[in-house]
Amino acid sequence: MSKGITPKSEDHSKWYTDVITKAELADYGPVKGTMVIKPYGFAIWELVKDEFDRQFKATGHSNAYFPLFIPKSFLAKEADHVEGFAKECAIVTHSRLMTDDDNTIQVDPSSKLEEEIIVRPTSETVIWHMYKKWINSYRDLPILINQWANVVRWEMRTRLFLRTSEFLWQEGHTAHSNKEEAVEETLKILDIYKNVSHKHLAMPVLTGRKTNAEKFAGAVDTYCIEAMMGDKRALQAGTSHYLGQNFAKAFDVKFQTENNNEEYVFASSWGVSTRLIGAIIMVHGDDNGLRLPPAIAPTQVVIVPFFKNDEELAKIKDYIDPHINQLSSMGIRILFDDRAKMSPGFKFNEWELKGAPVRLEIGFKEIENNEVTVFRRDTKQKNSISADTIINHVPTLLEDIQNTMFNQANDFMKANIFTIDSYDEFKRIINEGGFVRCGWDGSDASEQKIKEETKATIRCIPFDENTNNLTCIFTGKPAKHEVIFAKAY
Repeated sequence: MSKGITPKSEDHSKWYTDVITKAELADYGPVKGTMVIKPYGFAIWELVKDEFDRQFKATGHSNAYFPLFIPKSFLAKEADHVEGFAKECAIVTHSRLMTDDDNTIQVDPSSKLEEEIIVRPTSETVIWHMYKKWINSYRDLPILINQWANVVRWEMRTRLFLRTSEFLWQEGHTAHSNKEEAVEETLKILDIYKNVSHKHLAMPVLTGRKTNAEKFAGAVDTYCIEAMMGDKRALQAGTSHYLGQNFAKAFDVKFQTENNNEEYVFASSWGVSTRLIGAIIMVHGDDNGLRLPPAIAPTQVVIVPFFKNDEELAKIKDYIDPHINQLSSMGIRILFDDRAKMSPGFKFNEWELKGAPVRLEIGFKEIENNEVTVFRRDTKQKNSISADTIINHVPTLLEDIQNTMFNQANDFMKANIFTIDSYDEFKRIINEGGFVRCGWDGSDASEQKIKEETKATIRCIPFDENTNNLTCIFTGKPAKHEVIFAKAY
């Protein structure tokens, strides 16, 4: 176990925080609820971000940027939307500071704003204000815009990456001439979220639709990807919303159809955030720290040399440099850790903590035998290979680690999803940890009562639901939906 990390089985919450701080992913900001994302954590986010960005652009989306500040009156235009965010808004009321007679900094009372400004909790309102200016005809549609930005939601109970007062995310906002196209867009993005989660984060997710109680404020339908964490709790890892004409009506965004009629625009919005870093930690991490899927590991291969002086180090570099250069030219992120004042054992622990997928160990024994020692972080297996096979072996090994990590997480999730028909059994599983797949009568009252009694929420109505001969787990009435319940972050 890496020094200073609380075992997962002893205290999962403390383990999670220890991994973040010890692996230097993030630190606490000076304002309560904020965080500083450190270079290593930000490097992971960039790799995640870049893959999403590539897939968004491949499907016709463009990046833009909208203001951080939103007039308060904008939020008032969409009643459900403002109600959903009212308790989380940070509000700017003044524009200047001043010093008093004691040279103490104060807010200048004369700088009070005529209209308070909201620091964006999400950008639907300001974007639809702009869309009203940009959209006149069906020829102006569709608009497919994505924004990479920060948002502020004034959280009372925060946890690094999972829930902070300020976080980074992407938010897509699209405008369409008809419902079918907007719904198709909503589900297309959900597929991208699922694809990146599976293939790049090695994180299995369930997909489906949110209930009315759980959907986004202002949406007609919200679709989601839900992941199971290592403690068997759920994490909403991404959402895609079909907004119908709600925001178009609120901001009076109409277009002239091909038949010269006037129609309100149809819309979608969607987002994933830095909470994905928290998901990666909790899905894959162990008592030694991070285990990073190679696709999103800032350092995919670390080389640790055994040397006593500069002369020995130079010989090792001569031995391995041609392989480093070739692997680097293949796009593999490789690092030669030649820090002189740190022992190989210290480096082993540090890189296991940081989750580097592959470690190559090289000393004079390896040079004499024309070998390298290979350690894979996911299984902690170590073996020796011929140096002549490095160029073929390493890419294959990284691919195998990526697939193995997904399969491990997928097997874990499948083993902890339970199909039951007894409410007593439901409460036992929810208390012990796991997802429950069961019937629900579709009423807000039963959904709320279950939440009050067990703290479990409906994570989604899965696309493959089957209500045949199914009854509600709580009321015993015929089930309107088959749903997934779980405690969630």
